[in-house]
Amino acid sequence: MDQSYSSLIMIVLLIVVFYFFMIRPQQKRQKETIKFRNSLTKGSKVLTAGGIHGTIAEISEESNVVMLEIAPGTRIRIEKAMLYPSAEDAQADVANAVNADKK
Repeated sequence: MDQSYSSLIMIVLLIVVFYFFMIRPQQKRQKETIKFRNSLTKGSKVLTAGGIHGTIAEISEESNVVMLEIAPGTRIRIEKAMLYPSAEDAQADVANAVNADKK
């Protein structure tokens, strides 16, 4: 009887540790990325998921598309969901997507 309680306690502790070291930081990172995308303005410097650096020239709120100026006079249309504030955030998001696909 005593061993079953200790096994149950170990499983609960493992779940708690997993939550605080894996799930919670990922949720926080996702909230920060969403907050960044919602705060985008014309002239903001961003990085796309494909590694293209540019400056936002126009934002279309109804279609969640932005016009990104990557060189003087060169503009491309990008989905807001593919924009990141830095290279580290882009790499972390791509790594999480790859890990989710493996499951």
